[in-house]
Amino acid sequence: MHPMRFSFEFFPPRDAAMEARLWQTVQRLAPLEPSFVSVTYGADGSTRERTHEIVRRIHDETGLVSAPHLTCVGASRDEVLDIARRYWESGIRHIVALRGDPPRGSDAYTPHPDGFAYAADLVAGLRSVADFEIYVAAYPEGHPEASSPQADLDNLKRKIDAGASRAITQFFFDPAVFLRFRDAAAAAGIEVPIVPGILPITRFPQVTKFAAACGASIPDWLWQRYEGLEDDPETRRLISASVAIDMVETLRRHGVSDFHFYTLNRAELVYAICHCLLHGPAPRVAYA
Repeated sequence: MHPMRFSFEFFPPRDAAMEARLWQTVQRLAPLEPSFVSVTYGADGSTRERTHEIVRRIHDETGLVSAPHLTCVGASRDEVLDIARRYWESGIRHIVALRGDPPRGSDAYTPHPDGFAYAADLVAGLRSVADFEIYVAAYPEGHPEASSPQADLDNLKRKIDAGASRAITQFFFDPAVFLRFRDAAAAAGIEVPIVPGILPITRFPQVTKFAAACGASIPDWLWQRYEGLEDDPETRRLISASVAIDMVETLRRHGVSDFHFYTLNRAELVYAICHCLLHGPAPRVAYA
């Protein structure tokens, strides 16, 4: 069995207090030796400059491998490729390439007239700049805009064929959802690693909104576990750690070794989960 490896996702802070919390989070999680850390754009690409700044600072000050998000939204091809060249010159070798979400107030995604239309086009463009390690998104329960699960898989294959080296999934809460998707991807000829995205539950109502927006399902048993705990944050944290640890250990038994954690710029829960996982599962007691 391969050693377990973690990666973490952060988002650019909006103010000084959030920036201080982000750096506390980075410093707290750095000893876990992540394989890389990614930094998002805002939904419409609006945080581009802050993303660049955070990525460069993580790279320069911590030595961690940084993987900035790049999207097709709100920029021409030349602008996006110029950003990529600057990253390469700064020593950044990993990029998460995404289509991106429509700007706020838009009903649907419309490609930039001079930009990359879709993530597969962006991946091919990045490949023309330098030999980046390129990660792309995958959706175990299908992208909300996909016409069918097969169409979504076909799109993932286009991204891989364009030069992506691995896929990171949207979060999910049922390990079987990921395992079925992994099997379907293999059957479709997708041979790169598919890394499960894990979202530790900090606030359950917030997670239900995230799930509704991105098409992720929440199993009935998970609703039931958080029922009646609106005013009990300590119990919620214990349950959240247990849920994430159980999910990772289940996937581990099915051969998964890499896990990508959506941190929401908070370290406590993620650190506790990863610490437990790195120190091995509890022994299984056999009764005579």
